[in-house]
Amino acid sequence: MKRLRIALSAVWGFVVGDDWRTAAGVAIALGLTAIVAALGVSAWWVMPVAVVLLLWRSLAGALPGTGSSSHR
Repeated sequence: MKRLRIALSAVWGFVVGDDWRTAAGVAIALGLTAIVAALGVSAWWVMPVAVVLLLWRSLAGALPGTGSSSHR
């Protein structure tokens, strides 16, 4: 059981890392991609847009003087 806990902790640390919001955003973007594709619409554009938005949010929270001190 201890090994399983260690393995799950390692996976959590790798996937989520320091920012659970970015990990959740990627999961939401993957789900949105699946939904758009299931509707028969070309879905290639969903992930690039999500990456740009998530990167912008992550950088805005990390840069000094941006007013977002809650994201570290």
